[in-house]
Amino acid sequence: MSPTSTTLRRTGTLAALTLAGVLAAAGAASAHVTVHPESYAKGATDGVLSFRVPNEEDTASTTKVQVFLPTDHPVLGVLVTPQAGWTAKVTTSKLKKPVKTDDGTITDAVSEITWIGGRIRHGEFQDFDVAFGQLPDDTGRLSFKTLQTYSDGSVVRWIEEAKKGADEPENPAPALTLTAGGAGAEASNGSGGAAGSDADSAAPSSASSSASSKDTKESTASDAADDSTARSLGTAGLVVGVLGLIAAGFALARGRNARP
Repeated sequence: MSPTSTTLRRTGTLAALTLAGVLAAAGAASAHVTVHPESYAKGATDGVLSFRVPNEEDTASTTKVQVFLPTDHPVLGVLVTPQAGWTAKVTTSKLKKPVKTDDGTITDAVSEITWIGGRIRHGEFQDFDVAFGQLPDDTGRLSFKTLQTYSDGSVVRWIEEAKKGADEPENPAPALTLTAGGAGAEASNGSGGAAGSDADSAAPSSASSSASSKDTKESTASDAADDSTARSLGTAGLVVGVLGLIAAGFALARGRNARP
């Protein structure tokens, strides 16, 4: 085999391995269990959290999903949206520290939701929607540790919490950021009131709250789009780099072949 053929073969092999690594890394980055939206206002009321569960196994299906809700900063008034083919089991626990609300003192809250009976196959994902009555207002972040069980018996534990300034862990827990401002909480306080001037003054407040909520949703969607675009551009840049290596390898091989 000529030196030129050997060089071309080595260059092609290296490029193929590098490209495969790039694509695998891009796929792994999007295979985590996540919660959407990624942020809500502290104390927000009457919202929905969607837990997105992708299947990352080639030869097995996801058959069970367990989401654990924090009890130190409980999510109140949890309701599960029915999912076709899946059966949900909701577990409640006593709170170490009861929560006082306008409707009374809450002494227990949902601590675990388990979905079974369905299947998430290779190349698919499932959104599990959970409605809530009120989010806590005494923390800036909620982690929802999740266990994902496959048909072959293996279990992926999405329970690692990201640390500030550190790289993302291998199996991060779905996390919800709670922001200051309390737009959702203010909206819940707008109901009821006296007639006349009180009602008139409540109208602008309600309109402002609705506009703020709309802006928050648009901002969340924009952030998600920007993140997706950034990832796509990053992957594309790596692929372009690999193609550059291939071109350089071919040019080098031709140069050697052209020498007397």
